[in-house]
Amino acid sequence: MPAFCRDCLTESQSAARCGHCGSMRMISHPELFDLSIAHMDCDAFYASVEKRDNPELVDKPVIIGGGRRGVVSTACYVARIRGVRSAMPMFQALKLCPDAVVIKPRMSVYVEVSRAIRAMMDELTPVIEPLSLDEAFLDLTGTTKLHGAPPAVMLARLTKRMKDELGITGSIGLSHNKFLAKVASDLDKPRGFSVIGKAETADFLSDKPVRMIWGIGPVAQESLERAGIRTFTDLLRWDQEDLIARFGNTGFRLWHLARGQDKRKVSAHAPMKSISNETTFFEDTASLDVLDGHIWRLSEKVSDRAKAKDLAGRVVTLKLKRANHSTISRRVSLRDATQMADTLYRTARGLFDQVGNEGPYRLIGVGLADLVPATQADLSGDLLDPQAVQRARAERATDAIRARFGADAIQKGRGIR
Repeated sequence: MPAFCRDCLTESQSAARCGHCGSMRMISHPELFDLSIAHMDCDAFYASVEKRDNPELVDKPVIIGGGRRGVVSTACYVARIRGVRSAMPMFQALKLCPDAVVIKPRMSVYVEVSRAIRAMMDELTPVIEPLSLDEAFLDLTGTTKLHGAPPAVMLARLTKRMKDELGITGSIGLSHNKFLAKVASDLDKPRGFSVIGKAETADFLSDKPVRMIWGIGPVAQESLERAGIRTFTDLLRWDQEDLIARFGNTGFRLWHLARGQDKRKVSAHAPMKSISNETTFFEDTASLDVLDGHIWRLSEKVSDRAKAKDLAGRVVTLKLKRANHSTISRRVSLRDATQMADTLYRTARGLFDQVGNEGPYRLIGVGLADLVPATQADLSGDLLDPQAVQRARAERATDAIRARFGADAIQKGRGIR
């Protein structure tokens, strides 16, 4: 059976221990050297970067998030063992893990590491579909002759380079389509390498819960359970027409995924559609000061991500969730695309002023959509606001100071409310 060592990358026949370096980190599978669709997912990415940059944190539970009234962005595996999960309210996370070290996200640093990982991927294949800063699909079909090694070995080499050169670990899922590659990458984290072959697809899926499907959240899962669908075997009992009648286009997708079928190609040119950030409050609030401060901080985060990706947007969005979980969404189109935090804030605040008296609110979010290259941003200025150009220059100067001395080197007063 084809096999290789994930430490020294020596290929061999199936074995429990590497005959070359003695490592126990062997991987073997009948289709190991025939599969070429992969999903790479960094392990607790933000927290891993923080531990890399501060060795004193290595054995401590680390939570990346926005303060006690915010939510968890990422938790390291030490904290996850205690029950901490992404998107969990911070107060709940700290109840589960009171000794956790809470760190504010350093997006500029994470973006820099992400770019370094992407450069390593580019050496393997031009067909890369990034999903976020820390994960991507890769199609290595036809690259064996180019690299002198099958895709599986090159993927192991990628994660080895990430660890050796960047101090970041990742997990690989390898299969014959995107759906199964994504499923596989979650099977053995951290530092995992899992394979789902064509021959085993039906048996592998049969008893698995449908929540394993990417995009099936709590609401969708509840809807499926009401229809008696909890596992892939349950899905297989439904005719395609009945699934479509019950769930619309999602039913068509579910029918194919139940059989391990996914014809989507890894797309190197899938455009990012929007950039957004939101926060959930520990206690519902109607305080204008508190909400205004959050609109500014969210605008800054969206702006930072847009600048990091050399993007701008023509549409600004505001999202508010009331205490009863009902949602208010507002959006407005700008004359010029922007990536400036000042413009985002002023526009989002204008949208908020239209509905601000409908609180209290438990969540607020700011977004930027209709994205274009940054070269198309802020071209004509604002004739109705002569100070806009000066504020833009001040923001660029602030960006330069923060890039050199850190994100907290300079802050606006409204950002600390």
